[in-house]
Amino acid sequence: MNRENRIDYIEIPARDPAAVQVFFKTLFGWTFEDYGPDYCSFNDGRLAGGFYRAESQATVAAGSVLVVFYNEDLEAAVQRVTDAGGRISKKIFSFPGGRRFHFLDPCGNEYALWSER
Repeated sequence: MNRENRIDYIEIPARDPAAVQVFFKTLFGWTFEDYGPDYCSFNDGRLAGGFYRAESQATVAAGSVLVVFYNEDLEAAVQRVTDAGGRISKKIFSFPGGRRFHFLDPCGNEYALWSER
């Protein structure tokens, strides 16, 4: 696959990079590499990125880009998010083409999970 002009890496703020690392390892099985106490990189098997120490939070209300993940079973995904220490910020709702919900990681960053079903 040609990497030219594709999203190659994303960086997300985190008050506590270690806590967000545990959250995403538990939730999605991501792998991480630490670069000191203020930065860790992740790989989800397709896309890489990092979490950097910052007091800010990435939320839709603050004008942030929304990172959206796909999962076929949203009800089970809601449970996995809360079991891993996340909070549901918008319950499952329908939109043209599918359904989704929004959640916050332990540092307050907002994400969404969607499904076609």
